[in-house]
Amino acid sequence: MIKIRPYQANDAEALWHLFFNTVRVVNARDYSQAQIEAWAPESFDMSVWQNKMTDLQPLVAELDDVIVGYCDLQPDGLIDHFFCHHEYQGQGIGRVLMNYILCLADERDVSRLYAHVSITARPFFESFGFSLVNEQKISVRGQELTNYVMERRFE
Repeated sequence: MIKIRPYQANDAEALWHLFFNTVRVVNARDYSQAQIEAWAPESFDMSVWQNKMTDLQPLVAELDDVIVGYCDLQPDGLIDHFFCHHEYQGQGIGRVLMNYILCLADERDVSRLYAHVSITARPFFESFGFSLVNEQKISVRGQELTNYVMERRFE
């Protein structure tokens, strides 16, 4: 059973590896090698990552005590990070995380969720009722990447 729990400071390194490997393996089907290496660089300052995770306060998904995904929901409705472990794709982890976010949004009375979604993740977000706001090009460590601003509004 997939368990969702709050982030703990000692999760930072595991979340970095999950992020790194997921981008390098899963997103590689939609982005060039140079773009992937810019997005998830080989060397990265772990203290910067730890600070980012502390700021995000992500929700962590575990399956049999293995961290298999994480995501966050910011007060303004932004989903900044949403990643599922590359070895656990297609096992419902993303669905459990997104349903958790939808429940949190309802509890917090958030009227609009939005995210900057990769090419790879767009169909997943669409399946949860997110719609395209616009396509954008972002610059990451000298590489231009395409992603999508997507939103889901609640009435």
